[in-house]
Amino acid sequence: MAKEIVKVGFVKLGNIGASRIVDLLLDERADREDVDVRVLGTGAKMTPDCAADASRLLDWDPDLVVVVSPNAALPGPKRAREMAKEKGKPCIVISDAPAKKAVPKLKEGGFGYIIIPGDPMIGARREFLDPVEMSLFNADVLSVLSITGVAKLLQEEIDAVVEAVKSGASGPSGASGEEVKLPQIIATAEKSVERAGFSNPYAKAKALAAYSMTEKVAELDVKGCFMMQKPEEYVPVVAAAHELLREAAKLAFEAREMEKQTDSLVREPHARSGEIMRKVGLLEKPSA
Repeated sequence: MAKEIVKVGFVKLGNIGASRIVDLLLDERADREDVDVRVLGTGAKMTPDCAADASRLLDWDPDLVVVVSPNAALPGPKRAREMAKEKGKPCIVISDAPAKKAVPKLKEGGFGYIIIPGDPMIGARREFLDPVEMSLFNADVLSVLSITGVAKLLQEEIDAVVEAVKSGASGPSGASGEEVKLPQIIATAEKSVERAGFSNPYAKAKALAAYSMTEKVAELDVKGCFMMQKPEEYVPVVAAAHELLREAAKLAFEAREMEKQTDSLVREPHARSGEIMRKVGLLEKPSA
């Protein structure tokens, strides 16, 4: 049976860059009438005990559950998505590069997934990372993900599932007899930047470079956090990773500025109905 309002529940365990805005991507002006969103977050921690709190979100009876966390292969995120499955809820997992090793199990379990290799691990060494550095890192990650197409990819894929639920699709036992098709995507640089809709090939190249730099950031931080033992060795490495991310954010903004200079920046706001509208020129009105 078709639904007028789709209830979307987000479970946020720990933090990746996309965690900060993924729920807001569905309703950027807070006037959308076809979705209702709730978020349950566990802060920085992501243990199985934290994940057990997902049951409180499930009591709300969402039509779709989205579990967002680092490394979806870990026990905490695994427990959260299993709880959604036990309730018969369609579930999408959003995670970072280490979650690639969970892909076979995610497919086997019928879960959707969007894995973002360019959402890098932070340089979590006590000698280097304080709350201000953590905040700046996430701001830079969010800039790169927003400009290089990851934010748009997340929004479009979740919106597609919302539309399917509105049309009557559900879990395997849904009344319509139609099962929701969930995304199963590794959001590479190429796939993500294609979603951004750059018209200038140089802007597109800059965006590809920025995303690729964040993938290198992840490599450096993994090395500095897990593979090196001496502070005089790992502190420069995690510091270098954060410096590289800062430059990636600058490069991403350069790409966006190139589109603005020719008045060719694509904007796709939601209508109140949830329909995605589109405009290019700054002074144009968005249309379906």
